[in-house]
Amino acid sequence: MDTVEELGGTYFYKGMHNLTAGELFFFVFLDNAQKQLGVEDIATLALIILGQPTQTTRAKPAGTTKGTSILSTNLRVWLKIRVHRWPTLTTESIIQLRFSYVNNLGAFAGRWIPILGIGFIMNDVAQIAWKTTHNYNLIVNKGDKLW
Repeated sequence: MDTVEELGGTYFYKGMHNLTAGELFFFVFLDNAQKQLGVEDIATLALIILGQPTQTTRAKPAGTTKGTSILSTNLRVWLKIRVHRWPTLTTESIIQLRFSYVNNLGAFAGRWIPILGIGFIMNDVAQIAWKTTHNYNLIVNKGDKLW
């Protein structure tokens, strides 16, 4: 890597000098996060945000998540297909470690799409962590490596 060198116990990285090993790791992390997070992550965040129960709704039984999401409200109308007790997750059902069941394909999709968004974010975090550690270990002295 032409932008990285060691100078007397400190590191030089992309125009920054006198970096400690910890500071170098931080800047390598930022570099990898910037490369990993792109336009598709805005869509991922939209999936998560649109799936939050921010809309008021009818009275619900005790032990259920209050409110409904914009996504669920619209998908219930657009995908008005009856199904038989398909398992979903809600904020409350996750807390209670159980599934919540629906009879509408739109409700099913509206509850699972935000979970997919969370999965995509978790994948990004794992890739950033692995790439950062790998790139950092390629740069630093043996004594500063992370294993």
